[in-house]
Amino acid sequence: MGILNVTPDSFSDGGQHASRDAALRHAERMIAEGVDIIDIGGESSRPGSAALPLAQELERVLPMVEVLRDCGKPLSIDTYKPEVMRAALAAGADLINDIWGFRMPGAVEAVSGVDAGQAGLCVMHMQRDPQTMQEQPRYDDVVRDVTDFLRERTDVLRAAGVNDARITLDPGFGFGKTPDHNLRLLGQLPQLAVDGLPVLVGLSRKSTLGAILGGRPAPQRVAASLAAAVCAVERGAYIVRVHDVEQTVDALKTWWAVRRETIAG
Repeated sequence: MGILNVTPDSFSDGGQHASRDAALRHAERMIAEGVDIIDIGGESSRPGSAALPLAQELERVLPMVEVLRDCGKPLSIDTYKPEVMRAALAAGADLINDIWGFRMPGAVEAVSGVDAGQAGLCVMHMQRDPQTMQEQPRYDDVVRDVTDFLRERTDVLRAAGVNDARITLDPGFGFGKTPDHNLRLLGQLPQLAVDGLPVLVGLSRKSTLGAILGGRPAPQRVAASLAAAVCAVERGAYIVRVHDVEQTVDALKTWWAVRRETIAG
């Protein structure tokens, strides 16, 4: 899953793809590099970020869905607003990636109705909200607590008529977690696959990697991001959400060839 942030303030690439033309060029580059899914985000969820007005998010996201819906790759929309979910699905989006785990009023209804079809749904765990999530996050047991949350939200979607084939789970690395919390979740990733559902991991360039590297800024965390992606897939991740598509594809091709002991296939 390649990240396409059409935002001026995302933590790693804010402002780089904020214009329609720049975003389109970046999407085309990711397709050429072997991306499987394009994740379009119109609102930054970095720690401390403020909520974006609905109209502004729609203005950023919908034009990208409309221009990319025939690109041959599934389009994911990174949003927690039910109105954006409905509009994006109507415009041709294939997946809703919700950092709030479909907890906003109307979110479950937006993705479970007839109009949502069989669009994929990514349920993410976040403690508190982006404004406060990194203020001394605490857990009794981070793996158990995150797993319990993902199970509860999955059950809510199932009760609304959503079938398991549509659901992917995301532990929410960096969303209300310390570096130690994130590393424990990654190490115990198989436990988070509630009922065998696929797991998405988003660690690309995040501050936990910067902490491992002694405080390096986001642009200098590419090698660590590749290592984290390989660690995630080795532990069962079905999707890795990344900034650096070509490098991640290369790293995973190498891992896969070593695992299979052959280059073919």
